[in-house]
Amino acid sequence: MVHMHILVTNDDGISSPGLAVLVRAALDRGHTVKVAAPAEEYSGASSSLSGEEIDGRIALVAAAPPGMPRDVDCVGVKAAPALIAFLASYGAFGQRPDLVLSGVNLGANTGKATLHSGTVGAVLTAASHGIPGIAVSITSGAPQHWDTAHLVTRFALERWETRPFDEWILNINVPDVAPERLRGLKPARLAGFGAVQAQIGRGDEKHIAVTYSAETGPEEPDSDHYLLTHGWATATLLRAPVDDPHQTLRTFAPDALGITPRDPSADDAAPAPLDDVTVDAATVMRRT
Repeated sequence: MVHMHILVTNDDGISSPGLAVLVRAALDRGHTVKVAAPAEEYSGASSSLSGEEIDGRIALVAAAPPGMPRDVDCVGVKAAPALIAFLASYGAFGQRPDLVLSGVNLGANTGKATLHSGTVGAVLTAASHGIPGIAVSITSGAPQHWDTAHLVTRFALERWETRPFDEWILNINVPDVAPERLRGLKPARLAGFGAVQAQIGRGDEKHIAVTYSAETGPEEPDSDHYLLTHGWATATLLRAPVDDPHQTLRTFAPDALGITPRDPSADDAAPAPLDDVTVDAATVMRRT
């Protein structure tokens, strides 16, 4: 067994019982754990690096998540989950984590809606800093079968521990059913539609009228949404944005852009200036 130091976070906030489910799975595997989760709910935060910053310092609050095993170090952070993962990669919460577990999210993260998920965003942000991770969600907003999520997480973690890091993260969705009713864990691709759709109604100069409803689409038997609604837990590999090495975009000279070409004798080597970015253990200083 490989021993790891694991950061556990989420986007539902430090008071969510889903944190303890991930912690128990990590402890079952013999790992050490640090819990650092948003002090308040940050659902839909995606990979946002927003936080409550005062004089360059991110606020922390004492935390006692429900159901948390004894002697697990926990802290609430007034920041989005992706910022927590970002700070952890620089040692803000002690030892840099070897892996990030995010969730268990209240509600599934399937299809294109994963783009907006703070649960997934935390793990993708960690991966962009060289840290592997697993995001875990359960279908219900008030789960009755946390034990199923615990068993699936522990199983996935056992197989993820020795996987060579390649910037891909694992997105797990678990139906809220008793363990004996779970059909198994199956690989799945993202469904071709998101979890919700918006309807824009008549507003005024100060408001936009928006209503949301569940989005439906054609049945896709190999998709995460379809399999999840048919009793399977699903596993999907995701990756942060990457460039296309086979791009077909063209290069255009300044005159094609309506720009007067500069003096060819100007120094070609001088790069455009960039804003400074300084990071220490608990602070993000951004000059914009």
